[in-house]
Amino acid sequence: MARINGLSKNKATPLVKLVYRFGPRMMKKLTGREPQTGNGMEPMEIWAHQPKMMLAMGKFNQALRKGKSVDERLKYLVELKGAQMIGCEFCVDLGSQICRNSGFSEEELLALPRHRHSDLFTEREKLALDYTAAVMRTPVEVTDELFERMTDHFSDKQLVEITALLTLVNLDRFNAAFKIGSAGFSEGMVCVPPDRAAGNPALARIA
Repeated sequence: MARINGLSKNKATPLVKLVYRFGPRMMKKLTGREPQTGNGMEPMEIWAHQPKMMLAMGKFNQALRKGKSVDERLKYLVELKGAQMIGCEFCVDLGSQICRNSGFSEEELLALPRHRHSDLFTEREKLALDYTAAVMRTPVEVTDELFERMTDHFSDKQLVEITALLTLVNLDRFNAAFKIGSAGFSEGMVCVPPDRAAGNPALARIA
């Protein structure tokens, strides 16, 4: 249960009400599934206590999602890896189902925490995941050697898109701080376990 309650619909501004109305449709389109716990909108309902911030965050999200220089598979991989490192239960639940809905196998999801030792990912994907891990650490641990290897495989435009996406993933700290739990998008299926999930064991399958 989240540490504070989300803003109720009857207290929401007209624009926030639109988000409440269309948000679940967007979630279902991304995941191909209804949430099994709650409505899947818990982060937005908490952001809604500050409507201008919520809308600005939404615009930032939309702007980054319009990037087309990096293929969707790679973007989903780095985003899920980043969310896992933050320990955001809501995000790894949602992200695991988005990946599965886009064609990822359950074996690939289970291999993500130990991507370096898996033959399910290409060397280019493993490098991007190494970069993700380095960017998401505090402090950031992107070495010159790692960045040089990235430039061998990714253009400047792609590097900006990947790094910007990881900046967006860092906003998932909002969910972790408020202890927003899983919405059950991956309930009964394989889910990437979050690192250091507060108060809950890191399970590879949400029951």
